[in-house]
Amino acid sequence: MDYGKFKYEAALKARESRKNQTQTIVKEIKLRPKIDPHDYGTKRGHVERFLKAGDKVKVTIMFRGREQSRPELGFRLLQKLADDVQELGFVESQAKQDGRNMIMVIGPHRRPPERKADRPAQPEAEPEAQPSPVPSQRSQAPAQAPAPAPAPVETQAPASTDA
Repeated sequence: MDYGKFKYEAALKARESRKNQTQTIVKEIKLRPKIDPHDYGTKRGHVERFLKAGDKVKVTIMFRGREQSRPELGFRLLQKLADDVQELGFVESQAKQDGRNMIMVIGPHRRPPERKADRPAQPEAEPEAQPSPVPSQRSQAPAQAPAPAPAPVETQAPASTDA
């Protein structure tokens, strides 16, 4: 076998294997222990979106000042988040304190990600199955040429009597 042909086939195999691989993307969400319920819901929505897309999520709780003496607040918050997104992902690494931060990693369940490019196009329904659109007011009026506008009438202003 020719060495050049061997190198060419090896390159083809390497290219094929790279095509079937997926890059692991880790997104990060940062929270504070005293988070408002609405803000928590927004952050949870971001985590759900990342997991649906097939990305891992690193959740970081940042402690400042006196909050560092209460790490159980952060731990409870991370457990609550893990319970809320349980149907979309699983906890890869449990919550652990790392200096001022507490970190937990959540990975998606094994299923194909819902990427925008991968979604199938909406199937077109048969024309007879679709209801006819409601005609607008313009389409109901008979098709006539617009009537010509009346010619402007010239009027004279009353003469002023300045003497």
